[in-house]
Amino acid sequence: MNLNSVVLVGRAGTDPEPKFFESGKNVCTFTLAVDRRSRTSDQPDWFNLEMWGKTAEVAANYVRKGKLIGVRGSLKFDTWQDRNSGATRSRPVILVNDLELLGSKAESGGPMPETPAS
Repeated sequence: MNLNSVVLVGRAGTDPEPKFFESGKNVCTFTLAVDRRSRTSDQPDWFNLEMWGKTAEVAANYVRKGKLIGVRGSLKFDTWQDRNSGATRSRPVILVNDLELLGSKAESGGPMPETPAS
């Protein structure tokens, strides 16, 4: 059995960056800060998020830096060739399938929308 599942709750570290393609597809990327409690420090872990379609639309319209959200998805790695050295580089990205808008209505500045199921 193979399993690749990620569930995180944290605060948006940046405003979402939506992109639209000629094909009609859309993607939204931003970072998520998740608190890691330890005896030595309360520094957050940072995650890169990527979402597509309706989930990306909801994020672009309702998520702002500092907003508390929950995400469910899977871990993937983006890879590319470094322009200067030619070395292969990679970074982990959470491919989000489900987005939950958390927190109060007052915090979001408006009504909370229904998030689509994937």
